[in-house]
Amino acid sequence: MTCWDILGIEPTNDRDRIRQAYEGQMKFASEEEARDLERAYREATGEVPATSVQETQASGPESQGQAVRQEELDAQDAQVVREVVIQVKALLNDSQRQKDVGIWKAILCEPPADHMPIRREIARQLEPQLRPMAENGGFPQPVAHFLGDWFEWLSVRDANPEPDPRNLPEQDMADEYHSSDAEQDQPPQMVNFWPAVIGWIVGLVILASFFGGMGGG
Repeated sequence: MTCWDILGIEPTNDRDRIRQAYEGQMKFASEEEARDLERAYREATGEVPATSVQETQASGPESQGQAVRQEELDAQDAQVVREVVIQVKALLNDSQRQKDVGIWKAILCEPPADHMPIRREIARQLEPQLRPMAENGGFPQPVAHFLGDWFEWLSVRDANPEPDPRNLPEQDMADEYHSSDAEQDQPPQMVNFWPAVIGWIVGLVILASFFGGMGGG
């Protein structure tokens, strides 16, 4: 049985279609079926070499773990993983900075940390700490959504759906509306010119009286 048989779709390079098929099957999968689906998903997306699930099952649990496990990292990549993990754990100790999704992206998306083998190893080491926090509201929604999408933690993405962008213009319009009301409450700026106008009129009256007096004399 191939990965496509398990996912229930025709062979394709469309990752979105593969993901939709995977998520649809996972809703009704048993624990054993979920493992097969996980394996099929990784094969379909090219994360592990293609092989039949039956062959993997026949090799026993220990071999399954070795088959799914990523390739061994070289010393340089392993060092990158250690540095990123240290930065993330330091970030978790800063209650303010950990709320900034931009800082998370700066740490995790910086090459070569964004390379898939390194990325998967980072996810494996951080998952026991980050995943429960992201699922249970330990991070703001933008941070949790980014982590779920970056590490492909489906449960985190489901718990933190991406905000509907259609709501953003409405909020902007509301802010603009309130701003306009505040501006209307302020007196017109032309009021500041009235003293000058009044002074100019008084000056004309004085001049007219002065020249009128001269003419009468």
